[in-house]
Amino acid sequence: MVRYPKFESVLFVANSQSYSMISSGSVRFLRLTGLVSLQLAVAVTLLRPLAAQAQVPSLPPSGGQAQPLDPNDPNNIRPLSQSAGLLSLQGGQRLMDDASNAVSAQNYALATQKLQEARQVFNQLSNFYQDLASSFSGIDNRVADSQRRKALDAAQMRDQATYQLALVHRAQNQPELAVPLLVQIIRSQQPTRDLGKKAYQQLFELGFVDAQFPRSGSEQQSSTPATPR
Repeated sequence: MVRYPKFESVLFVANSQSYSMISSGSVRFLRLTGLVSLQLAVAVTLLRPLAAQAQVPSLPPSGGQAQPLDPNDPNNIRPLSQSAGLLSLQGGQRLMDDASNAVSAQNYALATQKLQEARQVFNQLSNFYQDLASSFSGIDNRVADSQRRKALDAAQMRDQATYQLALVHRAQNQPELAVPLLVQIIRSQQPTRDLGKKAYQQLFELGFVDAQFPRSGSEQQSSTPATPR
């Protein structure tokens, strides 16, 4: 009796083994995929509160009250207030008003301090405006003329503060401090202007100069040479 090999059984067994191997590999792959997905879900859940904290801006303390700005911080860019700022004609005038009140109270030390500060403010303003006028000269004459007028106004107030300071030094019997200031005024204002005349009169009263200016009418006529006809 001839026996034929059982190909179908062998094939079935092979297929069964392959199916078993494929099934077990798929199960492992699915388990691994599920584990990775679970780990990713846990990581996202843990990182979500941190991301939310990073996006929420911090609130100012003290119940939301505004904090004062640091004037030294270059990021705090604010327009210069001409009425409240010290580096302005109004700021220098306030210093002169404080000096006048100090003189009325005979507090000459405080008056000297305020007048010196006023002179410094006006002098800086005059220099700054003059630099701006020079920079815009030939480019925009309208801007240059405006800055030049401001420079002259600041210089005029500087000389007035200088004159008041010289008077305070004279009231304290300090002519050695008053004379240089009076000479500065004459050089800045010219002797023919009112403030220049007042400064020269102070020098004359102090005895620093002996020739009076302006001269009286009779002196002017006698010193004027006759015009030939």
